[in-house]
Amino acid sequence: MTLTAQTTETGIPGYEAATWTIDPVHSEVGFSVRHMMVSKVRGRFTNFSGEIVTGADPLQSSVTAEIDLSSIDTGQEQRDNHIRSADFFEVETYPTMTYHSTGVRVEDGEYVLDGELTLKGVTRNVPLRLELNGFGADPYGGYRAGFTATGEINRRDFNVSFNAPLSNGGVVVADKIQLQLEIEAVRA
Repeated sequence: MTLTAQTTETGIPGYEAATWTIDPVHSEVGFSVRHMMVSKVRGRFTNFSGEIVTGADPLQSSVTAEIDLSSIDTGQEQRDNHIRSADFFEVETYPTMTYHSTGVRVEDGEYVLDGELTLKGVTRNVPLRLELNGFGADPYGGYRAGFTATGEINRRDFNVSFNAPLSNGGVVVADKIQLQLEIEAVRA
């Protein structure tokens, strides 16, 4: 079930104002990037944490998250090690990426989470399109919430600028990175 912005009075089944802890076992922080100008490489981070606070009014909600950059997994160890190096993330100097929301708004009937992403010591505004997937009890006595978020960044905005030219005039790695997050959180 996908829910888009319905009202500022919620109107969202099961919605609850609460503090939630991101469940990394049932969540995914992923991305995709054009490779060799002909296909996309997908990857994810396997180690991350965060907190979501849903306000009485969904527009008063907030998110904080931290991602361990060394946990990158693209399914190819040599590539992952290269991405961890100074050519890309420089994880020995910048081990984490963080996201702190600055607000929630409704645009074209959908929620948008505004926030600041910090990567390699550079902070930029990164809006995420947000879907509220549902709220409800789990079989273990807890209460869960599900969210999908998508966005896009330009890696060069964060000083991730390594590239190699191709003979056809293209480059090995595109600048635009598509972000895809599937988040399940447990009420604290």
